[in-house]
Amino acid sequence: MNGFGGERQWRSVSTTLAPLLNRPDDDGPDLTPTQYAAMLPRLEAILDQRQSDDSDPVIRWRIEDVRQLITVLRFCVDKDVELIFG
Repeated sequence: MNGFGGERQWRSVSTTLAPLLNRPDDDGPDLTPTQYAAMLPRLEAILDQRQSDDSDPVIRWRIEDVRQLITVLRFCVDKDVELIFG
């Protein structure tokens, strides 16, 4: 992807995760409940796919990161609050 050593533009990607992936870490817009509610099914599908390969400690660490992100997003959806990056 552009910005990560690749040449593909983010606007060419069609995924519900685009608002999360295509935002600056230091000063990007906060995510809305609608955006992360749309992301939850995709994140859960990714988590389901990766749980079968848990022998690599780095993969286990990333799986836990995704699990924690899903927990936070569910909380934000339930409370109808924005996810603020800081």
